[in-house]
Amino acid sequence: MQPQALAPPRPSARMTGMYTDVGVQGAAASDNASHALVGMLFDAALGALARARGAIQQGDIEAKSQAIRKALAIVGEGLRASLNVAQGGNLAQDLDRLYGYIELRLTQANLRNDEAAIEECAALLRPVHEAWQQIGPQVLQPAHAAA
Repeated sequence: MQPQALAPPRPSARMTGMYTDVGVQGAAASDNASHALVGMLFDAALGALARARGAIQQGDIEAKSQAIRKALAIVGEGLRASLNVAQGGNLAQDLDRLYGYIELRLTQANLRNDEAAIEECAALLRPVHEAWQQIGPQVLQPAHAAA
């Protein structure tokens, strides 16, 4: 049996709008602190990926491994674990698959010292992070102003 080639779930316009829809449906996104925390998780994950790329360029395997492990923990234990698939429906499921793919690619990147795979993961996270930032004003406005 031939292994199937993996294709990343590419963030589409629908996917980058996911956090808006999930935010409307999920209670966590309506909380200012939760919104800020998720934003910090994106920032930290992208920072760890940048450090991993730099470490590969410098030949520092230990620093690369530490940075990738940090990014894996943030994506898996932070971003992915915080999804509410029951309330977020298909949109949250799409994000869950995207984060799972990123976790797989980061594991492969760590094993192979693959800078391109790390950049691929960063490129997949950026539009979702941008979408999260764009819904900030909606989330952060007082509840009575939205009514």
